[in-house]
Amino acid sequence: MRYLCLIYADESKAAEMTPAEGEQIMAAYLDFTRAVQEAGVYLGGEPLEPVSMATTVRVRNGKMHATDGPFAETKEQLGGYYMLDCENLDEALKWASQIPAALDGCIEVRPIMELNLPR
Repeated sequence: MRYLCLIYADESKAAEMTPAEGEQIMAAYLDFTRAVQEAGVYLGGEPLEPVSMATTVRVRNGKMHATDGPFAETKEQLGGYYMLDCENLDEALKWASQIPAALDGCIEVRPIMELNLPR
């Protein structure tokens, strides 16, 4: 079953990191990525640009409205994701607990609904 691991962290902390601290956290993410690749559960994953680059879209009364930034003020922002193919939720949670942001942010693990749409 496919699981999406959504990575939430306080992106203001990244801005306060020294270059050495930034390199250390990137090395931890590269190590995790290699581990899930080697285990054969990695389906994809990407970091996201900061929320200052986000645009939120809403359609109201048939009109599209786009606003800069996230849809709500939050302490932690969505910073990236991993898509994993795991046997069950327990395995997905095991991997999610090893994502570096789990140490000071949180990882939301959600099963992906299989729709079996034609391609």
